[in-house]
Amino acid sequence: MSGEPAVPRRLLEERVRAFPGFPAPGVVFRDITPLIKDPIAFRTVIDLLEAHLKTRYPLIDFIVGLDSRGFLFGPILAQRLGIGCVLIRKKGKLPGPTESVSYALEYGEAELEIQSDAVEPGKKVVLVDDLLATGGTMGAACELMKKLKAEILECLVVIELKSLKGAEKLKPFPVYSVLQYD
Repeated sequence: MSGEPAVPRRLLEERVRAFPGFPAPGVVFRDITPLIKDPIAFRTVIDLLEAHLKTRYPLIDFIVGLDSRGFLFGPILAQRLGIGCVLIRKKGKLPGPTESVSYALEYGEAELEIQSDAVEPGKKVVLVDDLLATGGTMGAACELMKKLKAEILECLVVIELKSLKGAEKLKPFPVYSVLQYD
């Protein structure tokens, strides 16, 4: 984020609410709904993500939006870049042949899936979600992209919870976050 103006970042930080103790004691939930509600803040986050990608990657074939909040950012970002957006969904939400990956949650397991023909081998993709915490969901999405033989350029998020070390678990894939919290 070096080189980005402080004013837009401050605007975004002001639109993220903290809810201590939700959903469990010791957790601080970072709520982006006020950011999405504010058209200037929402446009600002999309502008920052777009500028980052245009500067860093001259060729991206697809934005990959993760269920569910990656669906808010992914299609708009893809449209701005003039490329397609594909979706990674929770298990059982997609018709036709799919690839799936199971991953661990704090209290159990979950599965993500993508349609088998969503991304052709060798295509360059950027994965997008609202939040990176432990890296479980994004890691599973990366596994799906590897199954489809896509080239992962980057994992892109609005908020990164640094203390949970999710970015470390995603290596060797780079992670870009607009806002970071401990």
